[in-house]
Amino acid sequence: MQDDLTLILDDASDTMQKAIGHLELELTRVRAGKANPQILDGITVDYYGAPTPLSQVANVSIADARTLTIQPWEKNMLQPIERAIIAANIGINPQNDGVIIRLFLPPLTEERRKEYVKKVNNEGEQAKVAIRNIRRDALEGIKKLQKDGLSEDTAKDAEADIQQLTDKYIVLVDKHCVTKEKEIMAI
Repeated sequence: MQDDLTLILDDASDTMQKAIGHLELELTRVRAGKANPQILDGITVDYYGAPTPLSQVANVSIADARTLTIQPWEKNMLQPIERAIIAANIGINPQNDGVIIRLFLPPLTEERRKEYVKKVNNEGEQAKVAIRNIRRDALEGIKKLQKDGLSEDTAKDAEADIQQLTDKYIVLVDKHCVTKEKEIMAI
């Protein structure tokens, strides 16, 4: 019984940590006014008929605070990369000079910053919902163990542990969102 209870608590903790990891990944994709190669994550290029991540066909680097450069490893990949960036609709037009592609990130307007903050808060809310769902699943697991003979006191202690874990990860989500919001609103 105790082993099953420990397994439920560990599984809940691991899954909540994965939810935080996913939130961090999503927040890196939200533009904050500075050039960040991660905004190109998820863009696939047609590489000889196979969809391939952009980072596997070109070198993406930061030229300055507002410019990304993309240097393909094969010169004939310039056009497919340019088309893939346009198709991804990330709000940036690529500038192709025949050797490298430059992405100039325009400064964020106040309206655009507020829009990004809303997106960050939405991602944070989705992470909180995921954490609460994990808590619900863990509590159901504890109730099943209680029906199978787990003592009521042990079940209550485990439920309190799950709630503490949930509270800890909810606070972590809030911290991530506040940090990203400050980063976006900084001029």
